[in-house]
Amino acid sequence: MKKINGNFYQKSIISIDQFDANDIKKVFDLADSYKKGIEKGTVFRDLEGKLLTALFYEPSSRTFGSHIAAMQRLGGRIIPIQGVSFSSVVKGETLEDTIRVFASYSDVIALRHPEEGASKRAAEVSPVPIINAGDGVGEHPTQALLDLFTIKDRLGRTDNLKIAMVGDLKYGRTVHSLSKLLSLYKKITIYFVCPKTSPMPTDIVSLIAKRGVFTKTASSINDIINKVDVLYMTRVQKERMDLKLYESIKDSFVLDGSMAKKMKKESIIMHPLPRIHELTQDVDRNPRAVYFTDQMRNGLYVRMALLKLVLKK
Repeated sequence: MKKINGNFYQKSIISIDQFDANDIKKVFDLADSYKKGIEKGTVFRDLEGKLLTALFYEPSSRTFGSHIAAMQRLGGRIIPIQGVSFSSVVKGETLEDTIRVFASYSDVIALRHPEEGASKRAAEVSPVPIINAGDGVGEHPTQALLDLFTIKDRLGRTDNLKIAMVGDLKYGRTVHSLSKLLSLYKKITIYFVCPKTSPMPTDIVSLIAKRGVFTKTASSINDIINKVDVLYMTRVQKERMDLKLYESIKDSFVLDGSMAKKMKKESIIMHPLPRIHELTQDVDRNPRAVYFTDQMRNGLYVRMALLKLVLKK
């Protein structure tokens, strides 16, 4: 897995581990320019003649649609493939062979797959860049980048942050990537608010602690609600655990409108979506809520920036 080291061209985006703070700044600067351009009505043609295959083995709407919109906003074209019902996979074709086939048609592939490490496997055989759009319980680097971009955009900083990650931290790949991304910055405190059965993986906790992140476990949202700059809610991953365990923890950590009012005025509520019932609908009206506004829109700008950097010098 190649480090970015300031040069994105023709490199796969597999893990946050590839990035340093300078690489992230490069993505954010370009994403910000695309944001300003789109808000002014600019039509971009940066990737005219380029083709993206969105190859999604798992159900997705936001990440799938966001990659497609990003490519089309840049003047590129797409091959959209969603679900495992496409014929060759049903017949038993390996991931590696499927990647080789679509790489022959495409300039870049955005891959969503239920198996951890699938994107790394794909990158090892692909002659074109692979963008990890989520691999099992592993990572979701583009989500982490858009999340941090949103934090920076709303709060004006990436250092000196207190963030609470709430819900299923064991299986939630978004919080895995975001924790590692935050560890590149200074004076970061992360509160893990989760069931005892679904803690943040110990290897991630150890890694970010070595980088200077202060971590603390809390037993309820109310314990940290008035302390944090960012409240990052997640759903319980029903598809990744047995039904009995899911039923025992699914209602453990819920944020409602009255709780949200206790937060600091200059704080934000985030969620990678989809939500189930861990975030009640009355929270949507709270001005701190950014999951249907800034967070979603910023996914478009960040993915536009990544595609441009990977495909054009």
